[in-house]
Amino acid sequence: MPADPKAQKTYSEGVGWLKGHNKGAAIDSFKKADKQDGNHCVACQKEMIRLGMEIGDFKVADQAAQEMIAEAKDPQAVALAHDERGSVLIREAATKNKDEIYAEADKEYKAALAAYANFPEAVYGDALVLARMNQDEAAKAEFLAFVSMTKEDSAMRQRAQLYADRPEMARARMAPAFSVTTIDGQRISLDDLQGKVVLMDFWATWCGPCREALPHIRQIAQKFQGQPLVILSVSLDKDEEKWKDFVAKNNMTWLQYRDGGFEGPLSRLFSVNAIPHTFTIDADGVLQDEHIGDASIEGKLKKLCARARELEEAAPKMAAKGGQ
Repeated sequence: MPADPKAQKTYSEGVGWLKGHNKGAAIDSFKKADKQDGNHCVACQKEMIRLGMEIGDFKVADQAAQEMIAEAKDPQAVALAHDERGSVLIREAATKNKDEIYAEADKEYKAALAAYANFPEAVYGDALVLARMNQDEAAKAEFLAFVSMTKEDSAMRQRAQLYADRPEMARARMAPAFSVTTIDGQRISLDDLQGKVVLMDFWATWCGPCREALPHIRQIAQKFQGQPLVILSVSLDKDEEKWKDFVAKNNMTWLQYRDGGFEGPLSRLFSVNAIPHTFTIDADGVLQDEHIGDASIEGKLKKLCARARELEEAAPKMAAKGGQ
């Protein structure tokens, strides 16, 4: 946290802007607080990095990451700082589609691992960079190294195994890996649902447009029953009992999960800033569509489900061919 009293006040203003969902004003406040603190405010720098990546202000995010590197003293802090800059660069490279930025990200992840070798996140980050630089064998080795370093029930472990088996998927616009426990106690991850089309629906009981869109989501659930489609509704409700009562009263029989607000893990992972907000993910885990508000998505879902069935039918033939 900032040590300077003025910086502390400005930092608090930034937190207030965040609560009001004004990311532009928040990042300006954190940037100002960091400057008032002599560029020593690590908390400010972390927020500048996070928000900079979310709103696409990579210059601010990179500046903050470089300040973190300059401030880092012990090996773990050095590794974390280089990993942060690697994350900024890989997001910037993907946005701008520039190979030279991927090369710079590779240097950052390698610097992180040189400072602290037992760092799974840096191993995974570097594996992604290598895959996107079309260095598939090196990427595969790093993904497998990450698999060996993480727990079996980790969503990221599943994703790393997928990329190790199919490095080309690391170059696709994959939906973020996640795992959640649904309202009925099921533990599911996105990669568990591989082979299925996934419709993610972010909503809340207090959201009028979400309640208006509910009959449409219910209609989709009924229309695609028996199809390779999974619907996961993600509630931003803070009140668990109110959410559970609403789900029960409205016969929402598909998968339900409560994220707890815009700052919930899934909402942040998918950068959800407004609801209702839907994401359509294909059978390979690739993000195909994103809509804010109630949208006509049945046509896209129909095509993706047809392709999912084709892939399912082709799988035994490919396995038999591979065994010959």
